Amino acid sequence: MFTPRIRAALAGFAACLTLAGAAGAANAESVIRIVPNADLKILDPFWTTAFVTRHHGYMIYDTLFGLTQKGEIKPQMIDTWTVSPDNMHYSFTLREGLKFSDGTDVTTKDVIQSIRRWGARDNLGSKLLAVLDKMEPKDARTFTLDFKEPFGVVLDAFSKPSSIPLFIMPEKVAQTDPYKQITEMTGSGPYAFVPERYRPGERVVYVKNKYYKPRAEAPDGTTGGKNVYVDEVHWVILRDAQTQVNAIEKGEVDVIEKTPNEHFKALNDNPAIELVNQTGKTSSMLHINHAIPPFNNPKIAQAALMAINQTALLRAQIVYKELYNTCTSIYPCGSVYASDNTGYFTGKPQFAKAKALLKEAGYDGTPIVLLLPADVVVLNKYPTVMAELLRRAGFTVDLQSTDWASVLTRRSKSVPVSEGGWNAFITNWSEADTFNPVFFAPLTGSGMKGWFGWTDDPELERLKDEFIKASDIAEKKKIAEGIQLRVMESGVYGMLGEFKAMTAVRKEVTGIVPAPINVYWNLKKDEK
Repeated sequence: MFTPRIRAALAGFAACLTLAGAAGAANAESVIRIVPNADLKILDPFWTTAFVTRHHGYMIYDTLFGLTQKGEIKPQMIDTWTVSPDNMHYSFTLREGLKFSDGTDVTTKDVIQSIRRWGARDNLGSKLLAVLDKMEPKDARTFTLDFKEPFGVVLDAFSKPSSIPLFIMPEKVAQTDPYKQITEMTGSGPYAFVPERYRPGERVVYVKNKYYKPRAEAPDGTTGGKNVYVDEVHWVILRDAQTQVNAIEKGEVDVIEKTPNEHFKALNDNPAIELVNQTGKTSSMLHINHAIPPFNNPKIAQAALMAINQTALLRAQIVYKELYNTCTSIYPCGSVYASDNTGYFTGKPQFAKAKALLKEAGYDGTPIVLLLPADVVVLNKYPTVMAELLRRAGFTVDLQSTDWASVLTRRSKSVPVSEGGWNAFITNWSEADTFNPVFFAPLTGSGMKGWFGWTDDPELERLKDEFIKASDIAEKKKIAEGIQLRVMESGVYGMLGEFKAMTAVRKEVTGIVPAPINVYWNLKKDEK
């Protein structure tokens, strides 16, 4: 017997049996139902760094390059390319036969306009455009980039898996003002979005893109053959953790993208379900609004970081010790740029020092607004604990419960809290975001042109520019450590620790691809 909430989320699925053919619907046997990590409200993947929108982007768009599970850069939409020895000139040729989901050819004009729109929104993309001399289409499949100074991370930029990936859109869509959301979802990827069946808060429907031409290689991370073996994928929006678990145990859904941690043992013991760590480590972070008081004062921001108790936060949210570990580095612990040199930040509470710093900084007790996304099961325990830690450090805290879609809308506002602004919120980031300092959107010090939080720190930007220009790995590591120390000095954001995000999959579904982010090509479903 389906619960009322699940019946609502699955409403309309029976129509799949009668809409086959022109409408692109499929028999029930060829539908995979996935519970995403959040409700999909923003469809423009250049507009936000929200994971659910990023995953939507990977469903319907392709990228020029991608990353393997091991982090190797491989071509995706690109066939061949050349780079001059001085990293000043690049030439790229697209694969033959690339088409959008409406059947039109993908051309270099589409690619160039996509790069321009992406570069207006992405941190690394903006740095690329800043030193670009010209970008030209030589013909329908070949385009070139010429730089005013050496830029050796073009392939890194074109392959970055997150925050924000370079998705290729039709030229007419990519001509949309970067600060206005696109309204047309014609894509270059393995699935096609079905707008007439999109129900925010209920479901999202994707059908196989019949025009997509997969690569011949095996899928590996965000590279290789993005083959589709089912006719439809449905994202079923279920907000409550217990409802999600009940649905997968009964076979009403096939995949839970982010397993509710308090149900880890029960799902792990269920013989019908497999738990998979598809995406490696995930980092949790406290993000701070530097544009308005009190965190426009770096000393007050430092005091907030001194309140962090990683063990207490992880225990409350992740629950099981085998799933989490403390980590003070801004890079994934054990990764190439990870460093224990984090200055004053220890990941352990320093309440006395925080109170002294608040007194020195003149904090007047004005409440700070900390947002709590109640509908996100992998985030909604952190804020309550963080609020208490901040209070013990001397802050007055206004903990405001909302939903994730509202957090995404509200975090874009730099106005005072009295006008709908905010002071802090907590979110998660995958290794795909955090392993490289020029990949990570929140790692910006460019004021109101930066990511939500708006740290104004020219020294941080200077260090990132040095990192881009460096070619020696030892030099890059040294600069990366300097970036880390600068993050702590400015109180850009606070590290709450790391955990393994587990994806729950019914065993009749196979083909999950280990990747930097959650991807849903290559899936097959064996109906018993």
